[in-house]
Amino acid sequence: MAMKLTFRQLEEEDALAILNWRYAFPYDYYNFDATALQENLPYMLDPENAFYAIANLQGELEGYCSFGADGRVPGGDYTAEALDIGMGIRPDLVDRGCGKLYAQAVAGYGADRYRVQQLRVTIAQFNQRAQRVWEQLGFERVEKFVKLGTTEEFVIMVGANE
Repeated sequence: MAMKLTFRQLEEEDALAILNWRYAFPYDYYNFDATALQENLPYMLDPENAFYAIANLQGELEGYCSFGADGRVPGGDYTAEALDIGMGIRPDLVDRGCGKLYAQAVAGYGADRYRVQQLRVTIAQFNQRAQRVWEQLGFERVEKFVKLGTTEEFVIMVGANE
């Protein structure tokens, strides 16, 4: 199944939609704090944070991604040269077997835009679903760590742009 996706700089309308997405447990971990809109909206719209909307050919928002520091979690080792990727898919599109296609598109877009070979994702340890998606793209676990100031475990996975 081929999906045609487009990427665009995140706009306010996109960011507001994303900030209101609600995932079911245990993925509610990824829900944005509804009371922190004033902090989150400018952060997502700041070009320095490299957030992009993932849209279908009709221009409808299906997900988002970020490249760079936003994809890092305090406590992980990010000394190796790689492009960090963050990604989220609209809640009603999750669990439909399309994760690999989204991840592939995001990895390709990031690698082309930033001219890098090495890509890196940091994923909550409990999120086996996301880890499987990136494994399917040839990413390998290189580190497991605890987020600074918490008991939350994360894994770092790296892969090459194919």
